[in-house]
Amino acid sequence: MLHTILMALLVIDAIALIIIVLLQSGKSAGLSGAISGGAEQLFGKQKARGIDLILHRLTVVLAVLFFILAIAVSYFGL
Repeated sequence: MLHTILMALLVIDAIALIIIVLLQSGKSAGLSGAISGGAEQLFGKQKARGIDLILHRLTVVLAVLFFILAIAVSYFGL
């Protein structure tokens, strides 16, 4: 039962991590400057810097949680 709960949390975390990464704008001014990031389109250009900072911090938190959950799933799955 614990394995199933951890696996469900891992899947939710992975989906959230993918969404958060896709919302971030690119660092280069090449193709991403023409297309712009998802955060700028959703939240406006003035808020993009603040939103990018929040998205970056949330990415770090979700990535750490992903690794912890992956280790826990492999440990309790045995």
